[in-house]
Amino acid sequence: MHATLSPDEIRDFNIRYHDAAAEHYDSKWAIGFGGPSQDQVHSKLSKALGAGPAGPNAYARALEIGAGTGYFTLNLLGAGVIEAATCTDISPGMLAALRANAASGGLDVETVVADAEHLPFADESFELVFGHAVLHHLPDVGQALAEMHRVLVPGGTLVFAGEPSRLGDSIARVPKRLATSVAPLWRSLLRARPLQRAGKHTEHAADCAPGVHLEGSVDVHAFTPGQLSELATEAGFESVHVRGEELLANWFGWTNRTLEATAEPADVPWLWRRYAYHGYLVLQALDRSLLEGRLPAGVFYNLMLSARKPER
Repeated sequence: MHATLSPDEIRDFNIRYHDAAAEHYDSKWAIGFGGPSQDQVHSKLSKALGAGPAGPNAYARALEIGAGTGYFTLNLLGAGVIEAATCTDISPGMLAALRANAASGGLDVETVVADAEHLPFADESFELVFGHAVLHHLPDVGQALAEMHRVLVPGGTLVFAGEPSRLGDSIARVPKRLATSVAPLWRSLLRARPLQRAGKHTEHAADCAPGVHLEGSVDVHAFTPGQLSELATEAGFESVHVRGEELLANWFGWTNRTLEATAEPADVPWLWRRYAYHGYLVLQALDRSLLEGRLPAGVFYNLMLSARKPER
């Protein structure tokens, strides 16, 4: 946990940060729904479980923690992997964006503003509890996992992806610093203006997004694989597995995101965005085929946790 902030302060900062980010969140992270996005989400779920792709209607009732704008839930619904979905987030703004995305896709989703450490659901309500890039925002991860254990049915499945590894997060700072240093040259080559904020321009990606001054207060954990495994085991889960994903793709992605964040969005050419998107997919496939499963989980930027609630 952040050394100088109380749990209530961390929750408050998370609400403010994610409410401010909600409007532009999908465009910032190139979030889409349907087609390739369904394949991406389905692949991540299967990888986290260490099994083949989940079949149609694999989970009757699913709960997403920290659902954001709906990337995981809506794509799993669209792919037919889950039948009914409940989405929680501490940010009302994020859930408003999720409902708009669901309406656009003709999907039915229940949304509930909720703190992950105090879930407003009855015991044994869901077959699947999952989330993406959310555990590292929570003040008390152990308490949150205990709540997830409570609302899962016996034999139910827990899956979390996109959690920063301690070593991988440190490694990722290298491409971020490099991109920041070459950003003026990059903008010059692309004839892109520096991003304007309140009449001033900034050279630093860290100054660019709405509410970004709160970012250091909402990212409160980076995990080792052993820590994640121990937390899940202490919460009562069994068959606990922690996997790593994305190394080359992460370096490539953070370099490009850092460069793009220093420029006016309208000035970033379409061809550059296509290069960044398809380059990321190519390196992601390379990571999956050559590196994941061969290198220790902790060297990757993202950790994936899967576990099961014991049968009675």
